[in-house]
Amino acid sequence: MLRELRIENLLLIERAELRLGAGLNAITGETGAGKTVLAHSLDLLMGGKAKSGIVRPGAEEAWVEGVFDLPAGLLDDPELAELAERLPGGAEEVVLGRRVSAGGRTSAFVAGRAATAADLKALGGRLLAFFGQHEHRKLTISSAQMEVLDGFAGTRHLAMRDEYREAHREVGRLAAELAELREREGSRERDLDLYRYELSEIEEVEPDPEERAALAADRERLRHAEGLSEAAAGAHAGLAGADLEGGGASGLLAEAESRLAAAAGLDAALDAIAERVAALNVEVGDVAAELRDYAEGVAADPGGLLGIEERLDAIDRLERKHGGSVESVLAHAERCRAEIAALEGAGERGAEAAAALAAAGERREALGVELSAARAAAAEPFEARVAAELESLAMAGASLRVVLEPHPEGFGPSGRETVELRLAPNPGIEPAPIRDAASGGELSRVMLALSNLGRAGSAGTLVFDEIDAGVGGNTARVVGERLRALGAGRQVLCITHLPQVASLAEVHFRLEKDVGGDAASARVERLDGERVVAEISRMLGGSGGDEAATQHARELLAAA
Repeated sequence: MLRELRIENLLLIERAELRLGAGLNAITGETGAGKTVLAHSLDLLMGGKAKSGIVRPGAEEAWVEGVFDLPAGLLDDPELAELAERLPGGAEEVVLGRRVSAGGRTSAFVAGRAATAADLKALGGRLLAFFGQHEHRKLTISSAQMEVLDGFAGTRHLAMRDEYREAHREVGRLAAELAELREREGSRERDLDLYRYELSEIEEVEPDPEERAALAADRERLRHAEGLSEAAAGAHAGLAGADLEGGGASGLLAEAESRLAAAAGLDAALDAIAERVAALNVEVGDVAAELRDYAEGVAADPGGLLGIEERLDAIDRLERKHGGSVESVLAHAERCRAEIAALEGAGERGAEAAAALAAAGERREALGVELSAARAAAAEPFEARVAAELESLAMAGASLRVVLEPHPEGFGPSGRETVELRLAPNPGIEPAPIRDAASGGELSRVMLALSNLGRAGSAGTLVFDEIDAGVGGNTARVVGERLRALGAGRQVLCITHLPQVASLAEVHFRLEKDVGGDAASARVERLDGERVVAEISRMLGGSGGDEAATQHARELLAAA
C-alpha cells in the first residue's frame, strides 16, 4: 500500500504530506481546490507525462514522492530484475520520486537512485492501479476492452499474447525484407552493371593517396624545369666561380683559409676561427657540386609531364564522382564490391527470406488460433463475473456481452480478432456498444465493476479519481459501499464529491484552497471527529450552523 505521499510546488499545492491508511481513503474538497492536481501527482509516480505548467508559479521545480510497502515476491518478476538489483536485499518498502522543472523536464528516482519514467511505469504500475475520468473514455476503445478481457484470462494467457505479438512483429519484419529484395530484383541487372562499371573504373586507375602527392610534386617540377635549372646553375657559378674573376665564394674561402694557415699555432683563438673557415670551404664545395648535378639533371620532359597530367586527371575524375578524395574513392570501391556480392546472392537470400516468412506466418497462425480459443473460453465466465459485480452496484439485470469479431486485416498486433464489450443496462434490452448504451453514472459503475478484474486487481492500491461522476442518491451509497468492500483487502484512494462515498471512508483528507496571499494555494489536512462531520455537511450543501445538514452528515457516518 501507499504509506506516504509528499508533494511540493505542484500548481496550487505548495507543500503537502499525506499519511494514508489501509482501507478506503477519501479525498474531498471544493471544486478548484486541487483534487485534480493530487491525482496528477499519483500519475507522475506511475511514469505519466507531466502536464504543461504544472510547476507552481515562482518555483524552480516540483517534487512528488511516494513511500510504498513492497509486497513479497514482487521483485521476482523478470521484468523488474534490473530494478531489483538497485534495492537492498530484504527491503520492505520502496520510495518512488519524480521531479519536474519549470521548463518541463522531468527526472525519476527509485529508492533514491536515478531511474527512468519507464522504470516508474513498470514498478508503479504493479503497486498502484489508477481509474480516472479519462479511463471512462478509454474504456470505449476496442484495444482497452481487449486488455480488460485478456487481464481477466490470466497470466498464462498474457504470456501467450506476448508470444503472439513477437511473432506478429517478426512476420512484419520478414515481409518488409522480402518486399525489398523483390523490389531490388527488378533493377538487379541494371544495378549490377552500374556497380561493376564504377568498380572497373577505379580498379583500372588504382589510385593511391601517397602516389597522388608525389605526382603533384613531379608535375610542379617539370612545369618549371627551365627556371629550376637556371637557378641551380647560377647558384653553382656563384659558389664555384665559373666565369667569375674572383673565383666565386669557393675561391675566396680558399684564399682566406691559406692566409690563416700561415699564422697557424700563434694564437689559439685564431686557430679556432681558421678551423671554421676550413669547414665552410668544404661545405661550400659540397653544395656547389650538388647544385651542378641538379642543374645537369633537371631537363624539360614534355612527354613525362603529359603522362603525369593524364594520370592526375584520371584520379581527379574519380574524386569528383566519388567524394572528393582518394580515400573516398577507395571506400566507394569497397561499397561496390559489397553491393555486387549482395546482388549476386539476392536470389538465394530471397528464397531464404520467403521460407523464413512462411515459418513465421505458421507460428503466428498457431499462436493466434490458441489465443482466440482462450479468449472465447474466458468470455462466458467474464460476462458472469461482471454481471455479478454490476448487480452489487445497483444494476440488477444488467449484463455485459463479449463480442469477438475477425480482425479486418486477418491478423492484428494482438490477435486474429477484435474485442467489443456490449452493455445491456436493463433486462430485455439488446446489448449495445458501451459508448452508446451507458450513461455517465452507468459507465462509472461498469468501470468500478471491472476494477477488480485482470491486472489492475492485483495492485495493492487502487486510486479512483471521481469515478462516481454522474452517480447520486441511493446509487451513490451503493458505489461507496463497493469501494469500501474493495478496501477490505487492499488500500483504496477515492477522490470524490459525494458525501455518501466520503462518509464510508476509514481515512478522510480535505483539500482547501486559500486565496488570501499573493498567489492562491491549497493545503491538505487529515480530518477526524467533528471535522469529518463538518466536511460531510459541507458536501451535503450545508453552510456553517446548518443543523439539518449536520444531522444528515451524522446519520450518514453512523450508518457507515
